[in-house]
Amino acid sequence: MKILIADDEALSRRLLEKTLERAGYEVTAVENGKQALEQLGKLEGPRLALLDWVMPELDGPGVCRAVRMRSEQTYVYMVLLTSKGSKEETVLGLESGADDYLTKPFNAEELRARLRVGERILLLEDRLVEARENMRFRATHDPLTSLLNRGAIMDLLGRELHRSEREQKSAAILLGDVDHFKRVNDSLGHVVGDEVLVEIANRLLGSVRSYDFVGRYGGEEFLVVLNSCDPTYAPGRAEEIRRSISNRPLQTAKGPLSLTMSFGVLLSADWGPRPVEELLHQVDLALYEAKAAGRDCLRIAKPGARAEVLPENLPQAVRQRQ
Repeated sequence: MKILIADDEALSRRLLEKTLERAGYEVTAVENGKQALEQLGKLEGPRLALLDWVMPELDGPGVCRAVRMRSEQTYVYMVLLTSKGSKEETVLGLESGADDYLTKPFNAEELRARLRVGERILLLEDRLVEARENMRFRATHDPLTSLLNRGAIMDLLGRELHRSEREQKSAAILLGDVDHFKRVNDSLGHVVGDEVLVEIANRLLGSVRSYDFVGRYGGEEFLVVLNSCDPTYAPGRAEEIRRSISNRPLQTAKGPLSLTMSFGVLLSADWGPRPVEELLHQVDLALYEAKAAGRDCLRIAKPGARAEVLPENLPQAVRQRQ
């Protein structure tokens, strides 16, 4: 584990460094409080620190206070080292944000024991952070496909529509449904059906940019949001996503399986400011039209008109890109 030593006395600093290296620590040694604060602020910086009370630039308690003000960083366990031993000084050091306090000269075994306490606390904190992140992931992601769940992607869609309106850009909304998915479950079983959904989720993710959104809308329906998507090229992008499913069989435990998806597509620039629910209703109608048109195709939702079928109605510039 990485540990920081901050002490302006060269001999004391060197003795501490040797002691801790023998104990298996990866040691960084500095000679003043400003350098200590810089090291502790690094992304992969030490999370254990031994700080001398009296140092140039910034004293030990000052370093502790500055570190505790950085709420975004992971926890740092800090021990103050001093020749002072009064109760008042102890209280002052602990109130500055220090976790422990050692009076010089100290026993090497006692120092190692106190640092092991710090390691246990840091381990506990790491476990708590991991548990919190796991809970957050489960609250926002579909347990089968690991895609964003319906609530999470609808929230992100609402934010993206507001951003697009503010910046006068366009977002493309794709609602896709796996064609004849019920036949898969009925003939091959739900385990294979789950494999199909996972593979489709992976292909959809692989077909979009890192800052686009893909979510499981429900059952075999998936919602894709292409952020800052030029309306001229959005139909072509939607067609590429559709083809990512149909262009090769999906691998399952019962062998390769050829499936297709139908998509409804909506370009936010065509509709202007509208509630998310209304836009989702319109793209859902476009999806129904794609199903009615024979499946394995796209339909674009247009205000005041029937959804346009694709790829026949693709703009010439987009057809030339395919």
